[in-house]
Amino acid sequence: MAYPDKLLADDEEVVRHLHPHWLTVFWPVVVFLVLVGGGSFGAALIPEGSNQGVYRLLITALVLVLAVVFVTVPLLRWRTTHYVITTHRVLYRVGILSRTGRDIGLSRITDVSYRQTLWDRIINSGTVTIETPGESGATVWSAIPDSDAVQQLLNHVVEEDADRRAQESAGYLGQYYRGDTGPVQPGR
Repeated sequence: MAYPDKLLADDEEVVRHLHPHWLTVFWPVVVFLVLVGGGSFGAALIPEGSNQGVYRLLITALVLVLAVVFVTVPLLRWRTTHYVITTHRVLYRVGILSRTGRDIGLSRITDVSYRQTLWDRIINSGTVTIETPGESGATVWSAIPDSDAVQQLLNHVVEEDADRRAQESAGYLGQYYRGDTGPVQPGR
């Protein structure tokens, strides 16, 4: 799924759009399977009688409430967490009902590092830390799939952004020293 174009500048393109590693939704899926199995088993154990329907309805309601809390919320949290790398900045957005976000211009990034535990190496995941000057401190992206490649990609786009800015700056200086006031007209 492409990141919303309304958040991007005219000359900005999405380089990579990530969600947390898919294993972050492993336990919610396991909980869902246990809830369905346990609820079905519990409903089957209810003896026949006049209150059988009421008890089965209560079990169903309990399973639904637990499913919302332990399955739907983590799945929505995973789905609504966005790590986006563009040609001009990195964006972090998280939240289901209320949203939190942070945008960091590539020119402000001073260091990008990643950390992987043994388990992270096995599942090809990790934590990426983006250092910027100022009081806000480092931005930490957790459970990033292929974190070492993301760290390399961030370093690459930071260098490309610095090169692009240097070329634009050199172009403006050249216009200033040549006395150019605008684009060159053909035939002049």
